Amino acid sequence: QVQLVESGGGLVQPGGSLRLSCAASGKIFSIYRMGWYRQAPGKQRELVARITDDGDTDYAEFVKGRFAISRDNAKKTVHLQMNSLKPEDTAVYYCLIEFQVIVAGSWFDYWGQGTQVTVSS
Repeated sequence: QVQLVESGGGLVQPGGSLRLSCAASGKIFSIYRMGWYRQAPGKQRELVARITDDGDTDYAEFVKGRFAISRDNAKKTVHLQMNSLKPEDTAVYYCLIEFQVIVAGSWFDYWGQGTQVTVSS
């Protein structure tokens, strides 16, 4: 079984910063990609940022220049540094990993439970 523990969400004023973390554990052989998605009330879940095991990154246009994703392969963790936060960044942020259980096995997706980020004065 796989566990994802997310942390770092909370309430922050506009212009402030937060750092989200997601730690994976359990029956994981390797993780290809780790990422963060978000879902605001009444909206669809959307990609925020993701990173491969080689360090290749993708960012949504609305966070470029403000957010930075990083990962520690040895610790199976991914971080999202969020700066210059705006009220429209308010959402539940979810961690997603794409992983294998065994070498050369199938790839699976696994979602975290989500962590609330609220940007408000």
